[in-house]
Amino acid sequence: MPVAAPELGSYQYVQETKADLKWAELVTLDLSLYSTPEGRKQLAQTLITAVREKGFFYVKNFNISQERVDRQFSLGNKFYNLPLEEKKKYTPEGLEKGQFNGYVPAGRRVVNQETGLRDRVEIYNIPKFNGDFKHNHPEILQNNIEEIEGFARSLHSEVLDPLHVLLAIALELPEDYFTNIHKYDVKSEDHLRYMKYSKYNEEETKQLQSGQWVQGHTDLGSWTLLFRQPVAALQIRQHSNDEWVWIKPQDGTLTVNACDALTFLTGGYVKSTIHRVSVPPEDQRHVDRLGLLYFSRPHNDVVLESVKESPVLQREGFVKNQFEEAGEEVPTMEKWTFAKQAWQRRQGYRDTVEDKNATILPGFKEKEYK
Repeated sequence: MPVAAPELGSYQYVQETKADLKWAELVTLDLSLYSTPEGRKQLAQTLITAVREKGFFYVKNFNISQERVDRQFSLGNKFYNLPLEEKKKYTPEGLEKGQFNGYVPAGRRVVNQETGLRDRVEIYNIPKFNGDFKHNHPEILQNNIEEIEGFARSLHSEVLDPLHVLLAIALELPEDYFTNIHKYDVKSEDHLRYMKYSKYNEEETKQLQSGQWVQGHTDLGSWTLLFRQPVAALQIRQHSNDEWVWIKPQDGTLTVNACDALTFLTGGYVKSTIHRVSVPPEDQRHVDRLGLLYFSRPHNDVVLESVKESPVLQREGFVKNQFEEAGEEVPTMEKWTFAKQAWQRRQGYRDTVEDKNATILPGFKEKEYK
């Protein structure tokens, strides 16, 4: 049920699809088990199985109320209802160089080469509140900035810190190994995101390549947190069989995927999840899709070398990442972030073979995920 907020109104979630889709069978991490050593050990095993075999997993009982989540959706909705010219005031300088905090307008990617049809994805990114970033936001967000900050910090302490501890346990590392390189008060390019996919009409939908709003890709950081929203569109390519399946929205959960930085740090043991955003089923194509996400990244100065201290990685032979295998310089997280963001955000990006298989940095070439 929607939760009312006096200055925001209530956010109305659309009805879930009735289409018969092939849903992914994902595991759920129940963080109510996290308080005991036995529970953490059990969760660590569940986590490592998920990131190696499935790619995505659910998290529940993470100590953030649905009312707080609903209010964030309401804020995102209010922002996207602003006039385009007002939103554009918050577009960062340097989008071509990978800057991404603030408003990224739709239409920067050409999704059909013949007709010139462009994407309809809008993004608003809010960086950390740790003193390293300027915060200049539209009035609707600025008036609620303390609540937004509290929400972002809660995601870090209630979800991300436990995930990093569990990953360390699974790799037989000290429990604080990954939390030590993901501290909230140290500079990193983490951000909270409101993301809107605007609908296409029937004729335009026919022009979309392979029926996709966003083609297959991986995320560049550590973890991506996605809050439940009922428009079915997210698909993953399962690690176990390369099959594309749909992600079903689950009440009271976060959907989480592992990302590139963890793949580099673990020499490929943790697999960055390949996913895409598809055209929704017919009974949901008449609505826009609003997303609420959080992107976690290591500190900017972390060099993305494979972890040498893990007995698990040593036993299993995951001791070098792509850069190390190629004999190339291993980038810092900051260098990797802005290199990949510059590729993703390039004005006029076209979904061609050349663009999809571009070299991001020496030693790492993107792939086309079909």
